[in-house]
Amino acid sequence: MVSLVRSRWRQLCRAWSRRRWRSLLRFSTLLSICFAFIVACTSSPTTETDAPADSTADTGSDRVSIGTTLSVRTLDPADAYEILPGILLHNLGDQLYAYEPGTTDLIPQLATDMPTISDDGLTYVIPLRDDVVFHDGTPFTAEAMAFSLERFMQNGGRPAFLLADRIESVEATGDYELTVTLNSPFAAFTALMTFWSVTPVPLDAYEIAEGSFVPDNFIGTGPYKLAAFNSDSIKLDVNEDYWGEKPANGGIDIQIFSSPANLYNTFKTNGIDVAYQTLDPDQIADLERTAEAGNWQVIEAGTTVINYMSLNQKIEPLNDVRVRQAIAAMIDRNLVNERVFQGQAEPLYSLIPTSFDVYEPVLQDAYGDGNFELAEQLLRDAGFSEENPFIFEIWYPTASTTRSVVANTLKESFETGLPGLVSVTVQTAESATLWSNLDQGVYPSVLANWYPDYYDVDTFVQPFLSCEQGSEATLCEEGQSQGSGSFYYSERANELVNAQQSEQDPAARKAIIKDIQTLLQEDVPYIPLWQNKDYVFAHDGIEGVAIQPTQQFLMWQIGKGS
Repeated sequence: MVSLVRSRWRQLCRAWSRRRWRSLLRFSTLLSICFAFIVACTSSPTTETDAPADSTADTGSDRVSIGTTLSVRTLDPADAYEILPGILLHNLGDQLYAYEPGTTDLIPQLATDMPTISDDGLTYVIPLRDDVVFHDGTPFTAEAMAFSLERFMQNGGRPAFLLADRIESVEATGDYELTVTLNSPFAAFTALMTFWSVTPVPLDAYEIAEGSFVPDNFIGTGPYKLAAFNSDSIKLDVNEDYWGEKPANGGIDIQIFSSPANLYNTFKTNGIDVAYQTLDPDQIADLERTAEAGNWQVIEAGTTVINYMSLNQKIEPLNDVRVRQAIAAMIDRNLVNERVFQGQAEPLYSLIPTSFDVYEPVLQDAYGDGNFELAEQLLRDAGFSEENPFIFEIWYPTASTTRSVVANTLKESFETGLPGLVSVTVQTAESATLWSNLDQGVYPSVLANWYPDYYDVDTFVQPFLSCEQGSEATLCEEGQSQGSGSFYYSERANELVNAQQSEQDPAARKAIIKDIQTLLQEDVPYIPLWQNKDYVFAHDGIEGVAIQPTQQFLMWQIGKGS
């Protein structure tokens, strides 16, 4: 048996730091690019362009060219924790489980069946395929899968906590049988096994050693092999020995652009087949308006990326629930969506995205949008008046132009809606400073976002509402809500979070999630604001381009029509 013994101290250290890593890494690598626009700008693109990659849109080739502004820090699955590496690993590798394309239905991938789960919910026995080989010709076995999971946990990469906090041991109990033992029941474990980094690598090409990573190469089992990897271009060739569905194209050529403007211009001039991640709102709006004339397709999908305001209950008067409820009532999400995003976002009224069937618009039902009558009543009940106005600080990362516009839009809306009663100050801090100080209780409120690691409602509940140590009097002293900057502590919330994690019956779990959302409505430790939309643009004749409901981008489905 290959097992892992981890100290409680290391678990707590990861719990404190992982939210900052996640926010800092993904915020800086995606949102600062995705929404780097200034309100006063026009939709006219610049003429700056990047040098084309070796393979661009070539009508005489069955290879597909894709443009993006995202970058790749590493392709090592034990350390990859950003968007583009995740997309690549889903196309270069396989996971134990996946989702039926176009749905959120879990299906076996490298597994041959759903896991057999012990009565106590701790032991998962997973049968594996016996017809899979790695890109280097090495056979895939349960030993390789166990090695890969252990390496993920032990090497100390950025996503290591996802498994290390859950798994007690992993063992190859047969040539093609894997047994995983958890340290506590976790209903979302099978969904966790779809995470892009839960992909096997061969034993001879990788090692288990803390800090040992292979950033510029990848050997996996997926439909593509890595053919070239550079800072401005990546080339994927078809894996002719792939066990599953063969790609609909002859390979993928990815060009990494230095700016959204360069991506936009190159797509419009037919330099690439597909543009994905990321364009500015003005550019998206223009490509939507001119799609028919330009002969390109617009593929739009909702995402599971949520944006919210965290309210620090350690700072007065945010320790008064009436004040937090008043802020929730003043928020006008529709105003924000139109003014900031040109309708390219979706108002959000729960921490759980709208794509989940358990989503309940609890804050809309309770507080509405721009409900200044209710807000005034709550603030006056809390002791505020024109002589003693409510002074509110909104903080955001300096690099985010979007959050600057959101914060100032809220300031104008609040002060216009309740003149003399509310005064808003907009403050900014460098991303590294803001995220590193978030769990120190420095900021009254922060505009933040959250990228889930896998498609399960637990990823929108436990990271926000749970607290390992604290009390109603001291608030959260160690745990997830401390890391998020709210310091929310509720015995009831802890009970509900733990209950939904261990509940295997979907109907019973759904009822628990509903209770959790009701608690969010009552206590308002966070205010959900908007949910991102995702856009892909593809020239006519390019088929099979789609954003999956789980947000994955399956390159092997893309082909060139005749």
